[in-house]
Amino acid sequence: MEIVSSQAALRNMLARWKQGDSVSVGFVPTMGALHDGHLALVRAAQTENSRVVVSIFVNPTQFNNPHDFASYPRTSDADCAVLEALGTDAVYFPVADELYPNGMQAAHYNLAGLDTRMEGAARPGHFQGVATVVDALFEHVEPDRAYFGAKDFQQVAVIRQLVALRGGLPQVVACATVREADGLAMSSRNLLLTPAQRAAAPRIYAGLRQAAAALRTGATPAAARLQFEKHVHQSPELEVEYLDLAHPLTLELLPDHQVLSAESSAHYFAVVRAGNVRLIDNFPVE
Repeated sequence: MEIVSSQAALRNMLARWKQGDSVSVGFVPTMGALHDGHLALVRAAQTENSRVVVSIFVNPTQFNNPHDFASYPRTSDADCAVLEALGTDAVYFPVADELYPNGMQAAHYNLAGLDTRMEGAARPGHFQGVATVVDALFEHVEPDRAYFGAKDFQQVAVIRQLVALRGGLPQVVACATVREADGLAMSSRNLLLTPAQRAAAPRIYAGLRQAAAALRTGATPAAARLQFEKHVHQSPELEVEYLDLAHPLTLELLPDHQVLSAESSAHYFAVVRAGNVRLIDNFPVE
């Protein structure tokens, strides 16, 4: 496994790979603190590409809270060890000045309103920061395909819009959310949970499933939200920040008091706080 930390070294490596036979490059951008969800993305990339690059960079411009940025888990040595064991071709540790040559600030993209709802409303500017760093990473790596986890469903929608602005490349591949045995969506932030918070956190997934079932049996979104909140708040460790119901493609919020028709498409988006840790999840209403 090769480890590169400059754009020049990355380009030299990619040029060497692409000599001779046709080579496809799969790319998995991460902020490190890797877990089985990340590794599932790497495995998917390996099955569809000749070579796979994983980047590790904790991106400042997508954090609204300086404490959240400072406390984000950083486990580079362990990350490299697990990636090497998996047979990853290369790990890229970008230099901040090369990703942000004009200073550490987000650019502005026309994200078709996908960046202003739910997480975008809760964290203004977050998705512009995501789009900025991903756009720069795409320029550096020039991948054929890029892999993202569906746990961050709204982020995937934003990235697809970014790729449309880029002319359609690279291909975006969204992989299913990977969960712990008790249903908790895998996340690097789970490392920050206390034992009591970790024990309570599976209530989020259970509550989402209950809310979706309630909608399909005729409950209004407002009533299903109350059911979700009641279930989650049975643990004093958890506090619901929001539960939104939206169209899965446009992310337009659906009316609170309108019962879904049998043909309606809908998707739940939830954020629950465990102390200072924000736990993000989503669930389709099928």
